[in-house]
Amino acid sequence: MSTTKNVNLPDIGDFDSVDVIEILVKIGDLVKENDSIITLETDKATMEIPAPFSGKITNLAMKVGDKVSHGDLILTVESDSEP
Repeated sequence: MSTTKNVNLPDIGDFDSVDVIEILVKIGDLVKENDSIITLETDKATMEIPAPFSGKITNLAMKVGDKVSHGDLILTVESDSEP
């Protein structure tokens, strides 16, 4: 049985908000755990955020140029794995 799960931005350190500079997936894509899903940029570095679990992307909650913070919704995944 599949489950819909939200993927939220993890704690990325001492940053109030960071810029989304690239979205590496689209709705309908299948991702595996630890696949990169978005790229963020701070004033000091860029970083890719990995998927915390495998599944099919059903919703993207942000776009390139958005500013995001810890806990913000990134996307929604339909997953067959246990919660």
